[in-house]
Amino acid sequence: MARRQQYIFVEESHRGRGFLIALLVVLVILLTGLFTWNFALNHTVLFDRQYVTINNLSTDLENWTILHLSDLNGKYVGDQQSAIKKAIGTRSVSSIVLSGNMVGEDGNVKPLLDLLAILPAETPILLIPGDSDPPLYDPAPHGTVSAYADWATALIDAGVTILDEPVSFTRGKSTIWFVPESLYSLDIDSTIAAYQNQLDGLNALVGNLSADQAAQKRNAEFQIARMQRIRETIAAIKTKDIQIAVSHMPLTKAYVASAKAVTPAKNAFSMHHVSLILAGGYCGGQWRLPSGGAIYVPELGFFPEDHLVSGMSYLDGVWQYISPGLSASTEYPFMPFRLFNSPGVALHVLTASLT
Repeated sequence: MARRQQYIFVEESHRGRGFLIALLVVLVILLTGLFTWNFALNHTVLFDRQYVTINNLSTDLENWTILHLSDLNGKYVGDQQSAIKKAIGTRSVSSIVLSGNMVGEDGNVKPLLDLLAILPAETPILLIPGDSDPPLYDPAPHGTVSAYADWATALIDAGVTILDEPVSFTRGKSTIWFVPESLYSLDIDSTIAAYQNQLDGLNALVGNLSADQAAQKRNAEFQIARMQRIRETIAAIKTKDIQIAVSHMPLTKAYVASAKAVTPAKNAFSMHHVSLILAGGYCGGQWRLPSGGAIYVPELGFFPEDHLVSGMSYLDGVWQYISPGLSASTEYPFMPFRLFNSPGVALHVLTASLT
């Protein structure tokens, strides 16, 4: 009787172990499949064509195109950015906007330089820094006499225009402006006064300036001149001109409404006359549900509405497009990679037609 009970126990033990092994094999196959699928998603860059209706758009600027990329974070998407190149193709565009976090925290510009090499040739490229990029200006001694940090100087040498003041393009008799969004709330007089105080203090020093002091003086002089240029540029903007605001982080409806409230509509340079806001920052939510929305975004919480995370939305009379980004953001500390979240680029086509 004892032997029979022992025989039954051993048989059930083998069956239990076999079930666990089979379950483990299924889990390995499932995880391998999910990993392979996610790898393919992360290396498939989606192309999003958006028609943006602007009522007062002139015929000169009809079909002006903006290639919009964001949040590369110093990474590669395919060999030598081949996945991005495949998405963009050989199409020509009017302008290219890079809306921040293209370099990433370590300041490695090589991946971005390789991306620049595959972008449409002879097209103006405008870049604003993001919160994860190194500081744009370097008030300490560095490799050049420029006030810009070395990573920014490398991009300028490669043909990129740093968008730290308004930039305009004219086609026919019409002008389109690309403006860093922060300038709409900038107090130019106070900023000049702050840098002037710093400069006066340095000029009052007796004897030769140290290397650090000389670099600080150079930066203060640069910033004062930049503020003066911005003031002159703003005065030249007309209400009939088209204004495109560029912000790394998306704006909110309340923010846009507040910006409009503090500036009269009669002022040509104001949020009242912005036709489109281009932003990035959220990387599509980093982790998304399969065929669903973002799971968590630090600024928005769990399961935010998708129009707050990526794509086109309407904010108090102004269109805003949030790029899904090209790689993973370090702003998601427990989500170090993109999950079920293909990177993307956008082509914005400006038109007076209803779309």
